[in-house]
Amino acid sequence: MKFAEEMKLIRQGVEEIIPEDELLKKLEKSEKTGKPLRIKYGIDPTGSDVHIGHLVPIRKMRNFQDLGHTGVIIIGDFTAQIGDPTGRDESRPPLTADDVKKNAEKYMDQLYTVLDKEKTEVRWQTEWFGNMNMSDVLKLMGKWTLAQFMAHDTFRRRYEEGLSLGMHEIMYPILQSYDSVAIESDIELGATEQTFNILCGRDMQRYFGQEQQIAILSPILMGTDGVNKMGKSLGNYIAVYDTAQDKYGKVMSIPDELIINYFNYATIVGPDEVAEIEKELMSGNTNPKLIKQRLAREIVSLYHGKETAQEAENTFNTIFSQKKIPDDMPEFQITAPARITEVLVESGLCESNSEVKRLIRQNAISIDNEKINDFEFMLTKPVIIKAGKRRFLKITL
Repeated sequence: MKFAEEMKLIRQGVEEIIPEDELLKKLEKSEKTGKPLRIKYGIDPTGSDVHIGHLVPIRKMRNFQDLGHTGVIIIGDFTAQIGDPTGRDESRPPLTADDVKKNAEKYMDQLYTVLDKEKTEVRWQTEWFGNMNMSDVLKLMGKWTLAQFMAHDTFRRRYEEGLSLGMHEIMYPILQSYDSVAIESDIELGATEQTFNILCGRDMQRYFGQEQQIAILSPILMGTDGVNKMGKSLGNYIAVYDTAQDKYGKVMSIPDELIINYFNYATIVGPDEVAEIEKELMSGNTNPKLIKQRLAREIVSLYHGKETAQEAENTFNTIFSQKKIPDDMPEFQITAPARITEVLVESGLCESNSEVKRLIRQNAISIDNEKINDFEFMLTKPVIIKAGKRRFLKITL
């Protein structure tokens, strides 16, 4: 097959391509015309923190960029103001336009750790929805039936269970699907839970006489606990903003059965090499820890470089394998007496007082190897503070 190598790369870490034969035709047309394909991915910047689970489809966009195509990021400044259409996530309330703009700027900074900025086009829904009037909206709605939306598992289940289902929530797939028309999308990327919305995009393009986009669906990346979907609320996530040392340590904490999953969805290691790694892992001839260390280096290198990844590994081995305190920990000078919560926040070791208190409740704060359980603990002398499993701070007077 002419595009065998390209398709091997595109299929890696992908659950489903709908329909795959049309994707081949698009690749052929792109080569013939010299016109890059437009690869769409929409984000609702309801927050500014991005974890590596969010980046699974973004890595696929980068694959397409490396093949010469254009990535198009849609900032959902309209859909983000709807809130969570599933009704499950109370942490996703409707946002103001200013909230969305601030979050989007931070969000894009993190996406550019993966994407080629020169081959990325950023579009805002305001560009097309901002100028629509009521007549335009009614025409869009008129292209759909209620029966189509009741075929959606989430909507149907909520209706059958007698749960609230707002009309604005039913608008969510309509808005997302019109985005595909507005930017003339060739391919839309998303998680498997986005299947309904992405396929609505195909229908919307057909209604407007456009060539239909291809849906490329990625699985959900499991959290570091190996049980739940990666998410901040569960504390089982690896954030883009995590330090190199924290990323390395979190990868080393995953169950062995997730190693290949993470190689496929969280690294740029090619499919043939991943197959060899899996073969090596299954043979039982290599300690899984060594393979996991390579995985940790691969992930940390993506965000911090190879040299920093090696330093993170050395620090990890020093702390956990040799049970030593690292030599190069940060120092923070205090005027005694100083409250533990204030010191940890002011030094930057913890993000907030609430994080310090949470760690203290979890017995995860120690001073000179002694656990503390007092939120008001006062520091009066030079000590070594350990927060969590991997963060150290030397206190001086």
